[in-house]
Parts: sequence; C-alpha cells; structure tokens
Amino acid sequence: MKKADRVSQSRKPGPEPLGDILNRCGISLDRGQIRQLWAYHQLLRKYNEELNLTRIHNFENMVEKLYADSILPGQLISLPSPLLDLGTGPGMPGIPLKIAFPRLQVILAEARSKRVDFLQTVLDELKLEGIRTEGGLITASFNEPVKGVITRAVETIGETLTRIEGCLCRDGLAIFMKGPHCDDEVADAARRFTGHFELKEDLAYTIPGTQHKRRLVVFRRVSQRPAQIRKVFDAAGRRKVVSSTANAHFKRLKKILTAKGVRKEGAALVCGEKVVRDVIRRHAERVRAWVSWPGGPPPPEGLSDAALWIELEKILFRQLDVFGTEAPLLEISVPALEPWDPGSGLPAPVTLLVPFQDPENVGAVLRSAAAFGVDAVVILEEGASPFHPKALRASAGAALDLRLFRGPGIKDLPADLPLIPLSQGGRPLDRAVFPETFAFLPGVEGPGLPAAWRKSALSIPMTDRVESLNAATAVAVALYEWARRGRSREKDHARPEKT
Repeated sequence: MKKADRVSQSRKPGPEPLGDILNRCGISLDRGQIRQLWAYHQLLRKYNEELNLTRIHNFENMVEKLYADSILPGQLISLPSPLLDLGTGPGMPGIPLKIAFPRLQVILAEARSKRVDFLQTVLDELKLEGIRTEGGLITASFNEPVKGVITRAVETIGETLTRIEGCLCRDGLAIFMKGPHCDDEVADAARRFTGHFELKEDLAYTIPGTQHKRRLVVFRRVSQRPAQIRKVFDAAGRRKVVSSTANAHFKRLKKILTAKGVRKEGAALVCGEKVVRDVIRRHAERVRAWVSWPGGPPPPEGLSDAALWIELEKILFRQLDVFGTEAPLLEISVPALEPWDPGSGLPAPVTLLVPFQDPENVGAVLRSAAAFGVDAVVILEEGASPFHPKALRASAGAALDLRLFRGPGIKDLPADLPLIPLSQGGRPLDRAVFPETFAFLPGVEGPGLPAAWRKSALSIPMTDRVESLNAATAVAVALYEWARRGRSREKDHARPEKT
C-alpha cells in the first residue's frame, strides 16, 4: 500500500479502513466483528481525554499497535480459556481478543476503579458475553482458577509469575507480550521459577505490514495452585497455622537458630531462596517442614509425605528469617557428626580440619571443600556447627554433601599426624609437596595455630597492603593449589608417551 493511501485512511477513520488495516496486518474479521471493534474504538476515543486510556491517537497507529497487536497472539498460539488479562488498562489485549475469538472466556483485571467503570461500559454497550471485569490489584492471594494469563504490562516476567501464583492452574499458560529485547528477563524467570514454571514458547515476530517487532513469551505452569496444595496438606493434617510464640512448632524452629538447638533437635533451618531450592533438589528426603506465612508460596512437589507446611504469622516468621530473605524457609533433619579418633589415622586420604569459630567461615570453607573435592571434613572442638543457619547459608547447602566428623581441640592433635598447617609467615604455598594422605589445618581466627604447628606451616604470598587474608579465603586458595596440582598430574598421565 502506498504511503498516500495510508495517510488517506488515517484521515478517514471508519469500519472499512479499520478492516483494511487489520487485513494488511494478517487479521481477517467478519463484518460483525469489525463493527464491534469499531464501536470499541469510538468508546476509547470518547473517554480517552477524561481517563487517559492511551497515548496513541493516530487512527492507523491505534489499529496497528493496539488492536492488531492484541489479536495476533491468538493467531500465533492456541489461547487457553478462561483467560485472565492481567493489567488490562483500557481492555487490551482482552477486548480485541474476545471480539476476534468469541468462544474465549475472558476476565479483564484492572486495579484502577475509573478504568474498571470504562471497561464495564464497553462490555454493556457491545453486549459482549463470556467476558467480565475483576477490579482491584491481582496478587498471589487471588485464587480463582484460570487456565491462562496474558499481559502487556510493564512489570517483569518474574513479578508477574509471582503475582499469578494463586490463580493459574497446573499446565496453564502465562503469556507475555513483550518487546524484542527481553532475553535476560526470560532467562532470569526460567532460572528463578524452576520447578514451578517452564519456558514453553519464545516467538519473535513482526506485526505484518509494519516494522513493529514483538516477542511472545509463554511459560507453562508445572506446579499446583496453592489452594490445591493446601487441600492435600489439610486432608493429611500436615498444614499447621501458627499465630503464637507459645506454639510448639514455633518454639522448636526458634531453638534451631542456635548451635545448641541444632544438636539437641537434630534439625536445622535453611534460609535463602536459592539455597532452599538447591537443598530440596538434592536432599528432599531431609525436609521436615516448609515454613512460610499465610498467603505465602506453597511447598513444592517432591517433598516426603511426612513433611509439614507451617504457616507462621508474619511477625513470627520475621523472627526466624534472620537474614531478611522474605522467602520461605526449610526445617531439615541433619546427621549427627561422627566422632573422629586421631589415633585411628585420618578419616580419608585428603581431609580438612576446621577450627573456625565463626559459622560463616565454617560454611564458606565447607563450600570450598566441596568445590575442590576434599574427601572428608573434621570440625574441631573449637569449630562452629556446620548446620548453624549462617553456616548452611554460607555453604550453599554443601554441608549436606560432605562427610563430616567431630574432632578434638586443635591443641590435642597428635604431633605425628600428616598435617599441612596454614599460617601467615610459613613457607610459600607454591613450594608445598602434597603427599597422598594428609590433612589441611588452618588456625583459629585471631590466635592462629598452636606454636608447635607453625614451624611447618605453609603461607600464601601476598603484598603488605593487608595484614592477613580471611581464614576461609586462605583455605580456599590452598585447596585450589592442591586441586590444581592434581589436575596437572592427571593431564600428564593422560598424555601419550613420545616415541
């Protein structure tokens, strides 16, 4: 179509030019549908000045960027019904979709009351059936079941997936009408909502006859709605609603915030969205309880049939959420540390002895031990519990993946143990010889190593800009050097001999 013809059409809005523009965009509607869309257009123009419904005023642009843009998703994928149009504003994409696909059941969700009134006016005047308004802000507490959600809203995909937690059914579709540059947003949502949503479609397209580029991103829900999960837990008596500090569940959870409580209860508290997710993925059988708040995220699938769902009043939940994660917590069972007798030798060919008193240092060093392939870890008498909430969080759950032992105090270690002590002022680490069987021994934070071990210690060369490295950091460097040497030897053995 020539530019002059396009300008001519934009100067004379009407049902016929509207249909022509839609045809150019690859959309064919019958006369009745064109009349309905034209009536909607007239109402949009009539109330726009008062309600600021759209910033697009040119007729041709309105047809392309509003109506055609709204209808095209229905041609690209099969739309589920009922379909919730989240943040519909003046009714898009919901109203054009309803006109183009009359059998579609649509719910127009809009928080602003004046726009809700406008939407109801449109529905009444167009005599549309199978479509209604839902006033107010949609949050995770909205639990009317729908099979699909579609949105042109500006919030992130992750924010929307959280918002529709209560209403989108299992196998339902969350459909996002996006601009072309949303790769990071899509990747972030796919990572964060693993186990709840999976990416089903990611379609890049251009509105036919225009240069307007779009992305249609579709996530499929793979988890149940909270209401359905709640029914399962309620039927088995496994959901506990707690509102008092005197409640036995709360008192137990509060107790395991301390090392003493962890030892006594044989349980620990896992904090942090990513750590919680990883622990469930690797150690679901250890989960005793999913801890959230009324209206909070429900437990994921895959937990044991004995796991509880504890919903704490927010003021109680915050007492347990010591890191301020504002995400559900886990109560997990933890193993008792097996006692280690130094007289019987080291528990593994390569062992790490940990005397750190700071639980965050313990957690950090356990994470390094797991990363570099240490066979066993002995927590010395001075050492903090590896299952203290701070240690579990710092270890990213690695404490559950290691062979852990409880040992004597650092001063009670026999002199004939094959140890590699680590201390400032020792021989440079790059000169170390690592035997087949040995144990790394760092010092306690502050006091460092007993004098008897300092003379054979290794140190990490560094500038004089700082006095020393963090204890856990120093161990990580030493473990890396040991692991690097091992990899180098493996490569040497793997090389064919020259002839």
